[in-house]
Amino acid sequence: MSNDVSYTTEELAKLLKISKLTVYDLIKKGELPSYRVGKQMRVDATDLEAYKQRARMVVIPDHPTESHSPAQIQPSTTTSTNRSIVITGHDIGLDILAKHMEKGIPGIRPLRSFVGSLDSLISMYKGESDIVSTHLLDGDTGEYNLPYIRKLLVGSSYVVVNLLSRNAGLYVKQGNPFGLKQWSDLGRPGLRFVNREKGSGARVLLDEQLRLHGIKPAQLHGYDNEQTNHLGVATKVASGEADVGVGIEKTASIVGQIDFIPLIRERYDLVMLKTPANQTWLPALRQILQSDAFKKELQAISGYDLSRTGEILFET
Repeated sequence: MSNDVSYTTEELAKLLKISKLTVYDLIKKGELPSYRVGKQMRVDATDLEAYKQRARMVVIPDHPTESHSPAQIQPSTTTSTNRSIVITGHDIGLDILAKHMEKGIPGIRPLRSFVGSLDSLISMYKGESDIVSTHLLDGDTGEYNLPYIRKLLVGSSYVVVNLLSRNAGLYVKQGNPFGLKQWSDLGRPGLRFVNREKGSGARVLLDEQLRLHGIKPAQLHGYDNEQTNHLGVATKVASGEADVGVGIEKTASIVGQIDFIPLIRERYDLVMLKTPANQTWLPALRQILQSDAFKKELQAISGYDLSRTGEILFET
């Protein structure tokens, strides 16, 4: 196989005749080395072949009582009764949540999928995720998340729980040399912009603000210059490759060498489908979200408002 060939998780699932969740599990356990290109996880063909070679080394007799009988090839992965739970989103709070779930809820294995808010809800609609995070502003109502959830999960039974709130706004160079103070300032000519990818909460926030302030995307020099996370946007501003970008306060403090202009308080919520299978762990998840141990870890991260963490915001 060529070293230039790589596969997405969907392609691997078809090649190995297993589910995407099993592919994610193999990646998490390190049996399939992976890397990210844009939104997609990819595995090189050479690593796939190495995994298959390891699998062929596990020999199991056709009949356990007859050790001399012909052998069958079986995957080297061990079977587990744990159910994989896919959690989508980028925020570090989700990693903390996954850790608490793994320790505190028997019978499940949390897996992380790093996709944006809109794509997260679409993945839930398709049945590809179990807990999705979202921070999507509806500019007409000023409401976060619920307008999008109601439209995308029509006919589904679900519960929406708050994870945290945080400041969103503009990353600018230290000292704010352009004197940017509000969304309408993005319409100034000459500014070099760096954007987030389509489907992310930050991209929806920007597009809604541009619409509300009568600014056309084409007016932003760099509107098509996309990064897949807040860190990428902040780094572009810090390095001088861009003058301004949209992101959250926490990332600005991590990167340094930039200033943050807070413009909106965004609500970061979790959505879970109320299926019979999920009902076995949903109560335990709510207990974790409301627990002092979980909130104490989140409180150690600057820029988080936990006043509504664990609160049920909507339930069908």
